Amino acid sequence: MNTIKHIFSRYTAFLWAILKPLGIWGVFAAAALDGGAIGLPLDVVVGGYIAADRARWPWYVLLAATGSALGSLVVYAIGYTGGEELLRKRLSAERFDKLHSAFEKHPFWSLMFPAMLPPPTPFKAFALAAAVAEMSIGSYLLAIFLGRIVRFCALALLVLKFGPGAVHHLRIVFNHHFHWVLVIAALAIGGWIFWRRRRRRSEPAPSSSSLD
Repeated sequence: MNTIKHIFSRYTAFLWAILKPLGIWGVFAAAALDGGAIGLPLDVVVGGYIAADRARWPWYVLLAATGSALGSLVVYAIGYTGGEELLRKRLSAERFDKLHSAFEKHPFWSLMFPAMLPPPTPFKAFALAAAVAEMSIGSYLLAIFLGRIVRFCALALLVLKFGPGAVHHLRIVFNHHFHWVLVIAALAIGGWIFWRRRRRRSEPAPSSSSLD
């Protein structure tokens, strides 16, 4: 365990040495690389920037969400040109069918929801599935951007309130209680969608006289 912590701390120090000369744009670069192909401890990076410069946390959230969305275009290109075969290798036939069905019914939410969650969420599998389902690039980018905005805003609030150590505790919660977090988040999103649908149905239809 101590060896793993030592390696992680050395890796984080190396990463900070690279990002520091980039200034505020280091968040964007890290998020773009993480969204593409190189897995980075993005929450640690974003949380570190926010802790070091609390006044500019909205900028860090915005840059991280934008970089993550644009970097994910690499995954979109891979998925659009031949991602189905790659996705079938990574998932069982049953999981592939469920994921494909979800994107056919609710493509936007099926991508935005996992974009809200930090690791160990297999986000790139969802991004690949969105490309395989031929989701439009505009909807693809918007879903990831909005999902990441929610994720990094929640991270920022935790860091501002409890300090940078909140990132470490958040990672422990997600690694050990990921399924419960997933269930709670799914219930919250599902409840919100159900509420919106009921509200739309309860709205009175426009009268014929108002259309004349």
